[in-house]
Amino acid sequence: MTFSPHVIVYTDGASTGNPGPGGYGVVLQSAKHRKELSEGFRMTTNNRMELLAVIVALEALKKPKLNVLIYSDSKYVVDAVEKKWVLGWEKKNFEKKANPDLWRRFLRVYRQQNVLFKWVKGHAGIPENERCDELATTAAKTPPLSIDRGYEELPR
Repeated sequence: MTFSPHVIVYTDGASTGNPGPGGYGVVLQSAKHRKELSEGFRMTTNNRMELLAVIVALEALKKPKLNVLIYSDSKYVVDAVEKKWVLGWEKKNFEKKANPDLWRRFLRVYRQQNVLFKWVKGHAGIPENERCDELATTAAKTPPLSIDRGYEELPR
């Protein structure tokens, strides 16, 4: 089966300290359209930012059932989805799993699209991934930083 994407997405998350200030960066491309998204948070983790980048990208799509190709350097996110671990976690109500708030949010938007993940090595010179890294690290350092309520306010 060939997968012809309607939208190509590049994502990255970053945190200085883990936990610490963090941010995400997203580049969405579709035909001649291109959009960049980023946001910084005062206290979070790298894995939360990697996952939030994917969520925000999928939430930005205006139509359902698009073929979406996501490039990510996060083994945490890519393996959890492609190896279907997240579906097992969901069946167990994310018991003893990190970031259940974000995984639930992810599954809601993920199921609205046809998504294929492609893992890429970070800092390997892929221009759009490098741009996402720049967006994420800049967002993490640029006030005002948002509150990652799922990290700061929910029990861990």
